[in-house]
Amino acid sequence: MNDVKKQIKELAESILGQWSFFLVDLKIQGGKQTTVWIYVDSENKDVGLDECAEVSKELGFLLDAHEVLDNYRLNISSPGLSRPLVDARQYPKNMGRKARVKFKIGGSYEKLEGILSDSNDENILLETEDGEKKTIAFDNIVETKIIPKI
Repeated sequence: MNDVKKQIKELAESILGQWSFFLVDLKIQGGKQTTVWIYVDSENKDVGLDECAEVSKELGFLLDAHEVLDNYRLNISSPGLSRPLVDARQYPKNMGRKARVKFKIGGSYEKLEGILSDSNDENILLETEDGEKKTIAFDNIVETKIIPKI
């Protein structure tokens, strides 16, 4: 299955640039019919339903042409707020939003909630409600979830 996953990933990445998208996650679920979930995002815009349909159509064509899978269902989606941020490229467009970050320091884990106020290639800056500013290296981040406003 790793070879199949690698092939799907390469084919997906080969076409995502047309829409200024990047691959966030790829999941393959077995069963009577294999289900492939591909989550895509963009650094500077939201991912729309029509764009997901176009990616699905083009990627489905490539998967069939390369005979990667026999009987499958392909799902293309943006990650949505319920899924954690997993790629550094997802952080800039979430600046100003409230986030919960789980990270490791030494041998222990901490959680911190605050506003994402900055990010670069190496770390993020989180501003807590009491005004504390905490720089967290991407290498130490275990999970970041955006907290939606209600």
